[in-house]
Amino acid sequence: MAPVQLQYESLWFSGPYWLRSDGCNWPSAPPISEDEFDPVDLEVKTVSAALPVIQPSDIFSLRSSFSDLQRLTAWILRFRYNSQSANRSTRRQGALTKLELEEATKVLICLCQQESFPQELADLTSGREVRESSKILALNPQLEDGILCVGGRLRHASITNRRKHPYILDHRHPFAYIVVAHYHRKLLHGGQQLIISTVRERFWPTSVRNLVRKVLHECVPCFRVKPKIQDQLMADLPPERVIPCPPFQRVGVDYCGPFQVAYPHRRSRPVKIFVAVYICLVTKAVHLELAADLSAQGFIATLKRFSSRRGKPELIMCDNGRNFVGARRQLDELRRLFINQQFQSDVVREANEEQIEFRFIPARSPNFGGLWESAVKSFKLLFKRTIGTHTLLYDEMATILAQAEAVLNSRPLTPLSNDPDDFEALTPGHFLIQRPLTAIPEPDLDGIPENRLSAFQKAQRYTQQLWKNWSKLYLSDLHNRTKWTVRRNNVAVGTMVVLKDEERPPLKWQLGRVTEVHAGEDGNVRVVTVMTKDGSYSRAVSKICVLPIRDNIVSSNGEN
Repeated sequence: MAPVQLQYESLWFSGPYWLRSDGCNWPSAPPISEDEFDPVDLEVKTVSAALPVIQPSDIFSLRSSFSDLQRLTAWILRFRYNSQSANRSTRRQGALTKLELEEATKVLICLCQQESFPQELADLTSGREVRESSKILALNPQLEDGILCVGGRLRHASITNRRKHPYILDHRHPFAYIVVAHYHRKLLHGGQQLIISTVRERFWPTSVRNLVRKVLHECVPCFRVKPKIQDQLMADLPPERVIPCPPFQRVGVDYCGPFQVAYPHRRSRPVKIFVAVYICLVTKAVHLELAADLSAQGFIATLKRFSSRRGKPELIMCDNGRNFVGARRQLDELRRLFINQQFQSDVVREANEEQIEFRFIPARSPNFGGLWESAVKSFKLLFKRTIGTHTLLYDEMATILAQAEAVLNSRPLTPLSNDPDDFEALTPGHFLIQRPLTAIPEPDLDGIPENRLSAFQKAQRYTQQLWKNWSKLYLSDLHNRTKWTVRRNNVAVGTMVVLKDEERPPLKWQLGRVTEVHAGEDGNVRVVTVMTKDGSYSRAVSKICVLPIRDNIVSSNGEN
């Protein structure tokens, strides 16, 4: 009802009037017959309830810090003490005392040993010797206040009694892990030997070295100081690397520099220029172009010069440099304008089918573009050994680039053979001489005698021999994986990671959480999307470090 009506409704605020009178004056309810109700409403349902059984040892899963676990146990013991009627006059109040904390520690040790060494406790309690099959037989265990301690051989040493007889802990029990992690933090994340010597002053965990190594491995602050980079099985080569095509039809490009160049004018100051390295993804042939700057316009100018001399490529692969991104945006705009204006022309329709495709690798992932990175490295090695730090004139720089390009295109793709009858070493230069503008010529002329071939067919046969040697010698050498030979567990969504940044120290690397994984054709994840406080980034797994958090370990191992 409306609020205006509700304010006058006494039944809502005061209830029935007869409830305020004696019970004898209450109206009697008419008898109710089951026939008046729907049989579904009268269905008798059995309600089952199960009460969880809480074991005393469950307390170890409530806290991950030794101090918090100790204080929690001390408060529980105080509550139990104050709840007993015999202790009403001596109730414990105020802050926890040292004796209460020590009593809580002994209770935790007792619970730990009851789960780990029940047979040893039973034997020593009944006055028997520990069995020979016991894993702590060499420690000569003894009971002290119902707690297993190390008997040892230091009874006459001038040290404290606790160091003579430390408490025995099982390294597989969570309490032993909590204790070692406590001393690890207390010692300011000290090393393995320091932690072992300090822990053994009071506790004696079995297989303590393995336990300490596990604690050090799962410590997030220690991991962030020296993070371990994630890796994955090296992927198969993409189709653009192993399918034959004319040279420079599918290329990768990268920049190197800057280099100092002077112009032949009086008092001209040296200027910075860059070198655009184009490399054929199939034949490894190299093309070098001078770039005036790192702008998109500068890259488009190098692309026009490259296309004019080598032919227009159908695919360009590059990293996520700003100049490349800007160049793709401008070329896309030109392509859309080009299609809209001349869309009815057959010539334009054919050109539209041959548009250049830009494909970017993940940001800051040079291993995805190892081919052009290797070409850049080779060129810089030649340039530094030849020129060093000298400043060249512009025409001298162009000459050096042409000579370096010739040297790079003369490097062998396959190992040289000692057999003098073998075909000469296959080099990228073989594919640049008499380059055909189509695919491998047909028909196959390899089995036809040379005296029956025309001059044009001889050129075709030479090209076919090149591609057969490329397939037989060079392509077979690509089978081996030089690194990343083991398949790793895939990174799962929700994993906490650290983003590697070469420009910052490890402690300054950003924390993030994986929000999306990008699996390859073989099901292995090599690229992930990471959400940080500054936004989302696409990174290769070789640029992330998975934090040693237990949730991360479980989720990562759960993936195939």
